[in-house]
Amino acid sequence: MTNTLRIGSKGPDVRKLQETLNATLLLNPLLKVDGDFGRATDEAVKRFQAENGLGIDGIVGPKTGNALSLYSTNPRSATKQSPKPLVVSPVAGLTNNWMKIANKEKGQAEFKGKNHNPVIIKYHASTTLKAKADETPWCSSFVNWVMKQAKIQGTNSAAAASWLTWGEKCSAKSGAITIIRDAKAANSSLTRSGNHVGFLVRETATHYELLGGNQSNMVRVSLFPKSSWTLKGYRWPKIAEEAV
Repeated sequence: MTNTLRIGSKGPDVRKLQETLNATLLLNPLLKVDGDFGRATDEAVKRFQAENGLGIDGIVGPKTGNALSLYSTNPRSATKQSPKPLVVSPVAGLTNNWMKIANKEKGQAEFKGKNHNPVIIKYHASTTLKAKADETPWCSSFVNWVMKQAKIQGTNSAAAASWLTWGEKCSAKSGAITIIRDAKAANSSLTRSGNHVGFLVRETATHYELLGGNQSNMVRVSLFPKSSWTLKGYRWPKIAEEAV
């Protein structure tokens, strides 16, 4: 990729970029390969930059382009040549069932206006709160629903902090239920308490990369900067809890 690409760019270089990102990122962003560099492609580029220890600006310049080029011909075998990721604790591949379930829900989003997404209401139904509005913070509802589909008992609580005493402590690894907090985020559309919960994709030196619900009002993978967000805990199910 010789041209600098950013939001608004179009053409065959963008199509190649989208194909490479779909084949390379730990969780497939499922980008539409249409040659149009929009918001979804921008977010995927930022994830690639975070996973590879690059400056996170969403712009595919020489440095990011060179890193991507190592993956373009054989994405999954380019690890030894690619820039060393700034991973604090290495994560495993997608070896747990709940991450596969959660990944299939990507794209579910709140409805604008008076109507509510029935899928999000379904997530809420997995908690004792059983909220009827998709504007009610639903990160914990999503995690509870996913674990229920995986036949694992969750917390049944709509509170993100409820996961701090669930299961057992673990290190950073793919699929770990991750509780983070940013006091400044309290009373926002993301969280009322400042706490947030999601599934860990990867932890880098600067970010937590989570797959979760109510992230920009939808199910998606998002980057949470450590400059703002504090880790409260990583949790993993106990064997005894692996039955609903």
